[in-house]
Amino acid sequence: MKLYFTVTTDLSYDQRMIRICTSLAAAGYEVKLVGRKMKNSIPLVKQPFEQKRINCFFEKGKFFYIEYNIRSFFYLLFKKMDCIVAIDLDTILPCYFISNIKKTKRVYDAHELFCEMKEIATRPAIYTLWKRVEKYTVPNFIHGYTVNQPIADEFKKMYAVDYGVIRNIALLREINISPKTEKFILYQGAVNEGRSFETLIPAMKNVNSQLIICGDGNFLAQTKQLVKDNNVESKVIFKGRVTPDELRSITQQAYIGITLFDDTGLSNYYSLANRFFDYLHAGIPQLSMNYPVYKEINDEFEVAVLVNDLSPENLALQLNNLLSNEVLYTRLQQNCMEARKVLNWQGEEKKLLEFYKQLFAVK
Repeated sequence: MKLYFTVTTDLSYDQRMIRICTSLAAAGYEVKLVGRKMKNSIPLVKQPFEQKRINCFFEKGKFFYIEYNIRSFFYLLFKKMDCIVAIDLDTILPCYFISNIKKTKRVYDAHELFCEMKEIATRPAIYTLWKRVEKYTVPNFIHGYTVNQPIADEFKKMYAVDYGVIRNIALLREINISPKTEKFILYQGAVNEGRSFETLIPAMKNVNSQLIICGDGNFLAQTKQLVKDNNVESKVIFKGRVTPDELRSITQQAYIGITLFDDTGLSNYYSLANRFFDYLHAGIPQLSMNYPVYKEINDEFEVAVLVNDLSPENLALQLNNLLSNEVLYTRLQQNCMEARKVLNWQGEEKKLLEFYKQLFAVK
């Protein structure tokens, strides 16, 4: 069976899709991952699945989405496939049309409630446009999965679709916990709106550590300006996008991880960020949100300090406590090492493989 997956990300850095496509390829599927090529894209690393980058003149904004969707449609139109998978709402239109033209199976892989992200939900015109796309397409994607049960419940409530839950958990690898040479704090992932940089950066004025940021996104320029405005250039280091291998190395060296979201937009409130599991698998405690999915995991394993108050004062207080309270830190670290034995991709991929097995069992 040949599967096509479509994303708007740069394939070199998309750990989630690398995991999914690798698992399916190892199970015998013929997999092709289609993404975008950017001006600063690094050469692709050979993977057990095929990769295709689509060149676009525009790199962001509405013109990018229009161009990418048109280009991906015509690319996919001439490909043979047994199933096409839309990764999030920004790739769903070409997948929908292609599946109709080719009479092939289609799947929606929803990493989030796209229309409820802060950068969408707070812009009425943009929200209206994407919501129309969602209402037009999602009810016609009867097969799909998402990253947690609350988001699956929302899709059920909105569009009467029963989506499975396949969490984006890190692959279990052997690691050795060694004393940290320096106690730096790490944020990894998209530097986007709604990730609480407006309060995290001012908090760093009173935190006894450095913050390293690995990633870029639609709020990167504003975050760099916040660093200047708060005079914390010596405390906040921007590394940009780094490859998955390099990121794992940096994460294991970090002392604390950051998983913060403001509550503007339901997508943030019901989020389950990739980085939450990446920190856990590196054996580092983290500061995270006291939102439903994080609380559920933390109630069982206690791998993080959860916060409701995102003020700079409280973030500084909680970070400094994690930096100085060795008893708390050691307990959370040991819990991470136990939790990773239970929460790992080796377990989660079984649900992924069962999903596709059942999909192709249905005529």
